[in-house]
Amino acid sequence: MAYTLDLIGGRWKPNILWALLDGKLRYSELKKVIPDVSERILVLQLRELEKDGLITRLVYAEVPPRVEYELTNDGQSMKPMLECISDWGDKHRPEKTK
Repeated sequence: MAYTLDLIGGRWKPNILWALLDGKLRYSELKKVIPDVSERILVLQLRELEKDGLITRLVYAEVPPRVEYELTNDGQSMKPMLECISDWGDKHRPEKTK
């Protein structure tokens, strides 16, 4: 469990992984889906997730350059766990924040 929490721990990594479950997203799309994260932290978290092999950064040689992020097979394998975490949060969230 400690290893898993080390990989996805923190406030934003689970949100990033959750957003990418539906497929590839550009940086600007991720920023829209997770509006409360600062740009600096989003970049940092994306780099860490890429380093840990959970996401891939796809760079297209276009003008202007286009970058997309997607889950690797290891990242996709976290789907059941992320769904359980989300379901638990929905069930136990205090009424005033639902």
